[in-house]
Amino acid sequence: MLFTLALLVVGGSLVVSNWMVTKIAVKEKAKAKQWAQAIQKKAELVRFSQQCFKSLQTKERERIQLIVEAQKTLLKPSNLDVNQDVDFAMSIINGNNDIPVILLDDRNKISQNKNIDSTLLPKDRFKRDSMLIKLALEWKEAQRFFVIEVFEGFHMTYVYDESNMLKSLKRQSDSLIKTFNNDLISDTRLMPVILVDSSKKKVLATNLKDTPQEAIKKMSVFQTRNEPIAIDLGTQRQWLFFDQSPEVKQLRWFPYIQLGLVAFVVLIGYIVFSTFRRAEQNQVWAGMAKETAHQLGTPISSLSAWLDYLDSQPIDKDSILEMKKDLMRLEMVTDRFSKIGSETKLTNEDIVATVTHIIEYLAPRLSNKVELLIENKHGQLFVPHNPSLMEWVIENITKNAVDAMEGSGKFKIRFSKSPKGVLIDLEDSGKGLSKKQFSSIFQPGFSTKRRGWGLGLSLAKRIVETYHHGRIYVLRSELGKGTTFRISLPL
Repeated sequence: MLFTLALLVVGGSLVVSNWMVTKIAVKEKAKAKQWAQAIQKKAELVRFSQQCFKSLQTKERERIQLIVEAQKTLLKPSNLDVNQDVDFAMSIINGNNDIPVILLDDRNKISQNKNIDSTLLPKDRFKRDSMLIKLALEWKEAQRFFVIEVFEGFHMTYVYDESNMLKSLKRQSDSLIKTFNNDLISDTRLMPVILVDSSKKKVLATNLKDTPQEAIKKMSVFQTRNEPIAIDLGTQRQWLFFDQSPEVKQLRWFPYIQLGLVAFVVLIGYIVFSTFRRAEQNQVWAGMAKETAHQLGTPISSLSAWLDYLDSQPIDKDSILEMKKDLMRLEMVTDRFSKIGSETKLTNEDIVATVTHIIEYLAPRLSNKVELLIENKHGQLFVPHNPSLMEWVIENITKNAVDAMEGSGKFKIRFSKSPKGVLIDLEDSGKGLSKKQFSSIFQPGFSTKRRGWGLGLSLAKRIVETYHHGRIYVLRSELGKGTTFRISLPL
């Protein structure tokens, strides 16, 4: 029921979450398209302003050329013919009220200047001339100059700066481009963006916290998710790479996180359920063991009294001795069951003696065709254990081995030491086990015998692992050749 409920919850969550993510992704793409269109409109505005600026620059240069020609006319009066008018040349020169100009002689000395803000010039003539020369050289370096040949061997240089109106327009254009680039970063609808130049190798702007080198590497990832937008600014082209918003990415992972949480809850529920189930099984085992020991107690006491009575009568003593052995056997079984149902006390005793004792007891009661061998090269091996319960384990495995050998074969018990404890290998020459039976053979109810209860090895596993904190497992087995069980008891 928990598993089915989990599947329903996860399935429903995945369907709803995917539907939501798809819907949000569609809306985000629509917003991205609108945003791209707005970018293109802004780009067109920037391109138009730059075209206007370039056109004004061209017209201003043409105007300066006209002024230079008029200046040539005044500087070379010998070239005047009858149709030329000096007044017209002067009107052209005097008509320049906004373009700063400086006329230098062939020694770079100031000859004339016009339209230069006097408030920016010092009052001292020497300093003023130095500053004008510095300005003239800066303008000349910017390729804003014309050379006038006054007469052979004597030239003058006419340098000029951009007009105040053109400078203002240029500042506005630069500000517009800067604002445009900033808008690409700030007005991104929370989408990560990278703005690069036309070569796609230089980052112009980005809202990522990465270094430019890291941002360049992410461009290929962005391109797989969204086609980059080309921005034509007239004089240059830029490329805008953008990614999905963090919310969409988080929503894509949300169903899987939810699936993990549901699986975790189901796992916790299963663990709790298994814990209660094992606790209930332990209670059943303990209750059954206590009740068995209690029920056997009364008839054993009665039998003990009857044996005492028979012992006082003139009856064959050998028969009474055998009956006492069986009674002692019943008392031992009762003791085992009572210890299963209560807290087990472990004492540090010789495990070899414990195993040898139960084997010596079983030997005359098993088939004489079964050879029982004990191999020990270490002498006494002291390990904490309960002798009565460990004898029960050895007895169960020995009887199972005899059944597997069908009353004829060899059963060997081998002792060895490990750094952490004592190892007991119990090897028979029976029919063996398949690989699938290695773990299932210890489950309650599993038996290879037709009339078996399937509790012997399950009980042995419980005694070794629960009460002695050791391990019991199939070390090796081969069909038709036999099986070896190993018991490991910690020091």
